[in-house]
Amino acid sequence: MSEKPTKEEISKERKEIEKCIVGLLKRTKSDFSLEDVKDVIYNEKEQEDMMHIMAMLDRGRPDELPEVLELVTDAWNYFPHKTLGGKCPMEMTN
Repeated sequence: MSEKPTKEEISKERKEIEKCIVGLLKRTKSDFSLEDVKDVIYNEKEQEDMMHIMAMLDRGRPDELPEVLELVTDAWNYFPHKTLGGKCPMEMTN
């Protein structure tokens, strides 16, 4: 098992994920913003919230689905969750 990432590594990864989300939102002409995505993750209450984020980013193009799925998974793991005391799942790993 790999080591727990440092705060700096998490911060760097978050910035990369944010750039990718903003780029995808612009490319798909989405009505949603990065803050909308972060808000859903922070306030998540059930697993279906992850699917809500997928719907925010997915425009129904099968060729984009793997990219969207990977991006949503990364965002879910690296962005803070209220249920985790404002930490992200990657900060909770051993």
